[in-house]
Parts: sequence; C-alpha cells; structure tokens
Amino acid sequence: MRKTAVVVCPGRGTYNKSELGYLGRYHDDKTDFIAMLDGYRAEQDQTPISVLDGAERYSVATYSRGDNASPLIFGCAYADFLSIDHEAIEVVAVTGNSMGWYIALACVGSLSAANGVHVVNTMGALMQESLIGGQTVYPLVDEEWHEIPGKRSEILALVEQIGNRAGCSVFVSIELGGMLVLAGNEAGLEALEGALPRVDDRFPMRLANHAAFHTPLQQPIAEKGRALLSAGLLSQPRIPLIDGRGNVWYPQATDLSALWRYTLDHQVVRPYDFTRAVQASVKEFAPDCLIVLGPGNTLGGAVAQSLIACSWEGLGSKGDFTDRQEVDPILISMGLDAQRKLVTG
Repeated sequence: MRKTAVVVCPGRGTYNKSELGYLGRYHDDKTDFIAMLDGYRAEQDQTPISVLDGAERYSVATYSRGDNASPLIFGCAYADFLSIDHEAIEVVAVTGNSMGWYIALACVGSLSAANGVHVVNTMGALMQESLIGGQTVYPLVDEEWHEIPGKRSEILALVEQIGNRAGCSVFVSIELGGMLVLAGNEAGLEALEGALPRVDDRFPMRLANHAAFHTPLQQPIAEKGRALLSAGLLSQPRIPLIDGRGNVWYPQATDLSALWRYTLDHQVVRPYDFTRAVQASVKEFAPDCLIVLGPGNTLGGAVAQSLIACSWEGLGSKGDFTDRQEVDPILISMGLDAQRKLVTG
C-alpha cells in the first residue's frame, strides 16, 4: 500500500554554500530537463543553471540574487519532485513557501516545466532589477517550539507603530512556523530591527538580496509580472494545490483566471501564510508524511513548528517531534541524504 504525502516546495534562501553542486549530485540523470533549463537561460543571456550549480566556489553576492537563486532552486526542487518514487508514494497535495508557490504550480501540472522556469526566472529577475525594500526574520517560539505568550502581539504592535512613522514602511511578509518574516523599506526595517530585542545574537536577521516580498511595496513588480506572464500559461492542476492562505485549488475545479490573479497579484503584494498552508494541507488531506523538496533543509523547522502549533497527531513540542522522527518520520527532507532515500526508492 502506497504512503500518502503532502509535498512542500521551498522558497528563496534554500540554496546555500553546502548546496553547491546539488543539481549535479542528485540529478545527473535528468539531462533533458537540465538542458531545457540551460537553453532557457541562454536565450535570456543569463548564466546557465548547470554552470551556476557546477561552480567551484559559492558566493553570497552571486547565489542570493533573485535572477540566479530563483531558477536554481526551481531546478533542484522540481527535479527532486520527479525523483519521488511515485509507485511507493501517493502525492495527495502540494504546497510551498513564498517562491515555492511557483514551484508547486509546476509540480501539480498547472505550469509545464518550461513555463515553470519561465515564471520563476521572470519574477526573480523583476525582483532583482528593482530590489524594492528588504526582509528580516524574527522568532516567535521558545526552545521547545511553543509560541511565547504575548510575543506576536508585541511584534505586531511595533510593526504598526513604526509603519505609521513618516518615511517608514513595515509589514508582516510571511508567517513561517515559529518565525515571522517582516518586510519593508530601509528606514522601516532599520527602525524595527533597532526596536526588537536581540535573540541568540542572531535575530532580527536581515536576509541578503531579498526584496520586501508579499507586501504592497511589490505592486510595481506584480503589475510587470502580469504584463509579461499571461493566464494562458496555466492549466488545470492534476493534484490539489494549497496556496498561501490555506485555500485549496482542486483538479478540474480551478478557475484559471482566478489562479493567475492570485499568483501574480495577491500573493505578490499580500502576506504569505505558510503556517496556515501546512496546517490546511494536513487537516484536509491527512497524509502519512510531508516531503520537503530540496535544496537544503531550512524549511524543516518551519514545517514542524506549524504541525506543533495545531497539535497534529499529538505533536506538542520539539521533543515530541524529535521522538516521532526517530520512530516513524512524519517529515522527510529530500535535502538530507538519509531521508531522501526513504522516498526515492
């Protein structure tokens, strides 16, 4: 009997130094797919994906750029999806975080692989060209991944207070499990980062080369995206798709014009609730496990924290989650060698 799984697609920030060579290491058998990616990039006069992935050295300046990071992550994640042993695993739904929404569209067949890289590359390039605002990350939870009482309201009060100052713009960008991703213009972010108490000498943590995704500041990018990417690129999903509101788009029941509008309007300029997307996916489809596509494993904690927040299958703490993982893993990260073997046959 096949295991059922919800697939989770990664967003920006998942291809880092340790992921250099990921596509070549795991997917050298997918020559046609990689050739398609490289051919597309050549048409755009951009560095081929295989060259980026096969470089000897990693540099933040090169690999955190939206026009490089986005298609590189798409290539790794979509190739991972193709590598799932679909005879042993039944994918019952797909969701994603932020840019992972575009990857999810490709995984469910709403975008072909070629159209998927076109959308990802186009939006990544538009973001990089303008680089409007930035993002910073701040934790909401304690060491056992319980939300700290009052912490959310404290942060949101600061966001509102600073956002009302002249010249300052700050917003909630992404609900990311035990983290809030906050975004805004430079004045707003500097003020917010100065007001938030330091945590673990790491947070608030500014994200390199990240624009103010999922905020009204991205309205010009959304408009350019809609001008360049038509609704005709989209098809009916073959697998249910959960968006950044927790809404489910079902096969043969999806309004493609509404899906296009959500993809290139709402989710570009409004907050992305990844926590709700994860929780909606398990409540609606009750999978045996969740599979997080590579590259990297930075999304694993956010998925686990989202499950703990809704007490999924009795998970009440980080300790509960760790114990469950040792006995019967509920979360399988394809970016980890030992775990990807569980789903790739």
